[in-house]
Amino acid sequence: MLKFSVGKTAKKADSGNKEETQVEEAKKPQTRTGLATKREFVQSTKGPKNSTVTNWENINFKCTTKSPKGKAPNFHITTWNVDGLRSWLKKGCLDILKYDKPDILCIQETKCAVYKLPEEVKTIEGYETLWCCSDKDGYAGVGIMVKDKPLNVIYGIDSKEHDTEGRCITVEYETFFVVNVYVPHAGRNLVTLPKRLDWNEQFEKFIKNLDSQKPVIICGDMNVAHKEIDLANPKTNTNSAGFSVEERDGMTAFLGNGYVDIYRHLYPEKEKAYTFWIYMRNARPNNVGWRLDYFLVSQRFVDNVCDNIIHSDVMGSDHCPLSLHIQI
Repeated sequence: MLKFSVGKTAKKADSGNKEETQVEEAKKPQTRTGLATKREFVQSTKGPKNSTVTNWENINFKCTTKSPKGKAPNFHITTWNVDGLRSWLKKGCLDILKYDKPDILCIQETKCAVYKLPEEVKTIEGYETLWCCSDKDGYAGVGIMVKDKPLNVIYGIDSKEHDTEGRCITVEYETFFVVNVYVPHAGRNLVTLPKRLDWNEQFEKFIKNLDSQKPVIICGDMNVAHKEIDLANPKTNTNSAGFSVEERDGMTAFLGNGYVDIYRHLYPEKEKAYTFWIYMRNARPNNVGWRLDYFLVSQRFVDNVCDNIIHSDVMGSDHCPLSLHIQI
């Protein structure tokens, strides 16, 4: 297992094209694509198009739900695919630390090489920052901001094939691990599906080893809508990246090893709960989206969970953040 001291930045190399081709082309109504030339953000389904502004003051980030043990939350983790760290910062999105106040913030798809990390994220008052980046600017990358210094930090998943792409950081605490992950995309026409399936196998081994030591909390962009309820147009996306049979079966198999998709556990029949919307065709104001971002927890940790909240009113990316509130 690859272990490094806290604060060390892993420099990663790119082995493929930028993950822009997130589904088949626009021939399918509202299918997922990253080839957007017009970016359309909105504040809500009735808000102005092209807005990147979040009304932070109007969003309630508090959790009042208690755990199954009847205990109030005292710790929370937020995850967000930022779709480009530098652009995300320009939109004022770092304010999530001010308003949400997470104990841990996990971000994915930073698209920022180590030597180009903006100064404002290198030193953040009250947080320690950890980065795992690709050598090639503009590709993949993950980061973690933590209030409490972890016992240990692990970069990558101990895989020669995948640990060149800046896709995973794990922080260890006394009673659990937090794994921040950006899962490889299967590509247009599923051209990189073999790579994705190999990742699944390697990642499963990595998580199994961690879970044998203490409970695991996995969060990030898993690049799959597991069930039909998890995307707006399942019938037109059966052969699309993110909803192929192989990817969905992969998620089913992974969960079968003793992990829980905590949002679906808490809200098994909640419809139109999405975390990703394409930039085009007014997808976000019309809420034509996908649930691609998850918190997966070890089965034995479920009773520590108070709530999993999707913050769909937070703008600044083609994904929105979501938070896991727990009692520890």
